[in-house]
Amino acid sequence: MIVNKFSSLLGDRLIRVSEVSKETGISRTTITNLYYRKNDSISLKNLDKLCSYLSCSVGDLLEYRKEEQ
Repeated sequence: MIVNKFSSLLGDRLIRVSEVSKETGISRTTITNLYYRKNDSISLKNLDKLCSYLSCSVGDLLEYRKEEQ
């Protein structure tokens, strides 16, 4: 299972969704959906923009966890 850690990362850094949207050029709707974990996918282009803006790696935004059976 892929765990979305975007909202935690923004919260830890006290960064608002509107600021991320403005600085990255990613639509506010896309950022909001990612923040509230409403989307099932993210484009590599947007992932690259977020990592660049937040100075982080993909692993800081997304984490793989093995599902327990």
